Amino acid sequence: MSRILATEPVIAYFSMEVGLEPSMPTYSGGLGVLAGDTLRAAADLGVPMVGVTLLHRKGYFRQHLDAYGNQSESPAIWTPEDVLTPVPAHVTVTVEGRRVHVHGWQYTIHGLSGHAVPVYFLDTLLPENAPWDQTLTDSLYGGDERYRLAQEVVLGFGGVALLRALGYESVRCYHMNEGHASFLTLALLEELAGGRGLRAISGAEKEAIRRQCVFTTHTPVPAGHDKFPLDLVRQVLGEERASFLEENGCCLDGELNMTYLGLVFSHYINGVAMRHGEISQNMFPHYPVNSITNGVHAVTWTSPPFASLYDRHIPEWRWDNLYLRYAVGIPLEEIRQAHEEAKKNLLTEVERRTGVRLDPAVMTIGFARRATAYKRADLLFSDLSRLREIVRTAGPMQVLYAGKAHPRDESGKILIRRVFEAASALADTMKVIYLEEYDMELARYLVAGVDLWLNTPQKPHEASGTSGMKAALNGVPSLSVLDGWWIEGHVEGVTGWSIGESWELESDPSKEVASLYEKLERVILPMFYHRPEEYLRVMRSAIALNGSFFNAQRMLRQYMHNAYGMG
Repeated sequence: MSRILATEPVIAYFSMEVGLEPSMPTYSGGLGVLAGDTLRAAADLGVPMVGVTLLHRKGYFRQHLDAYGNQSESPAIWTPEDVLTPVPAHVTVTVEGRRVHVHGWQYTIHGLSGHAVPVYFLDTLLPENAPWDQTLTDSLYGGDERYRLAQEVVLGFGGVALLRALGYESVRCYHMNEGHASFLTLALLEELAGGRGLRAISGAEKEAIRRQCVFTTHTPVPAGHDKFPLDLVRQVLGEERASFLEENGCCLDGELNMTYLGLVFSHYINGVAMRHGEISQNMFPHYPVNSITNGVHAVTWTSPPFASLYDRHIPEWRWDNLYLRYAVGIPLEEIRQAHEEAKKNLLTEVERRTGVRLDPAVMTIGFARRATAYKRADLLFSDLSRLREIVRTAGPMQVLYAGKAHPRDESGKILIRRVFEAASALADTMKVIYLEEYDMELARYLVAGVDLWLNTPQKPHEASGTSGMKAALNGVPSLSVLDGWWIEGHVEGVTGWSIGESWELESDPSKEVASLYEKLERVILPMFYHRPEEYLRVMRSAIALNGSFFNAQRMLRQYMHNAYGMG
């Protein structure tokens, strides 16, 4: 077998999902898109990084919505052979005492400077595997606990084995993007132990592995962390591994907690926003938790009209996103023209998908998030009579929604139906459209073409959020609850507006609803319709203050300096 030799120590970035192209349904939402943006930034900055993930032959799922907002799902079948290249490596992992064969596919990201970052997709669809084992790389976040645990074995153990088979002997750092990848630490420990077994691992050897590992947590609530019953862990991993995990503080209340596994064997741990780092530190008081706020890949998420605008005025922005600060010098009229083009593109796409023609002169609000309870997609519709009054007195609105509910998330599915019910009740007052099958392609239209980005999470459940960052790159200000990244990005009336006025940790829904309506009625709609130049200044400031900072280049440079030890 030919070997791909790494010429310098690499950063090995492990993530259960990675979003690279709309045609590759290998992501479910923000976590996977963040992973893709991180790897794209590495390619642009010339960082020696490789990505490792699973293939997900059936993707996440295709979303189907009926006239009442009832969601049904079907597999998101795609053909890896059309976009990926098989790699000359074949490895095995042990699941329930069986040898499961794994091979890999490669996707190459080419950066602005020509630097290439390979992303390796692990695949178990091989004839030598048992039928169930062949399905382990089929569905993202599908199946039961046994299936999920086996998938995480493939990602952690199989990912390390594949890198070795491809010649990556010199790895500077292993970066776990959430707990799904934490078994890589166990794989490294077994590799270090050789044939001695895990019980023979010394404290110094454990510390050596810690020095190689970085762990990023994205979940501010205990229920969001992967946990598996110890009996199942023994069944899938074997007695020796299960006992080692118990003895090393990775288990709690009879369960293996994948976050604790990552925490125990990492030297650098971080949350994904300032507030999230604080919450995570309180959740895990025995571990030092830092913060590196997320960012998005500017070139990917800046729409063509705004990219052309930046190329004319600040051509350095592609190579150094910090130059977006100089957007303060772009004439407001050109901001207006670029936004009008982006909005026209969005409304054309909406009409193509739904047959509904929206008015480009009307304030268009966007809300596109994973449909789950804490994101409160229906908060805008808390008082329909008040909404009607706002439209009557302050000016018309039209609202675009998008987002998938996990097939087993009934509360998320109920939220979608509530939006449909509100849309029907308000049909005589304002247009509300829920666009199905939210993906990267639709996101690009939405974050660029709406006039206002709405975000209503229940505090403190928003770890970071990145959709508003993408909107800011296109001059779209946010109206958001003060949680996640918006605590850092919000300057009232300058980069957008807050829902609620303070940073208190817990949401007060009644106060937030009152604030949401007050801002729309008395501040945002009057400015949009009667003081358009003032609204354009807010749009320009969103680019200069938020776009220049909340990007993946800045984020990755912080990881390089603080987590990877790269100066």
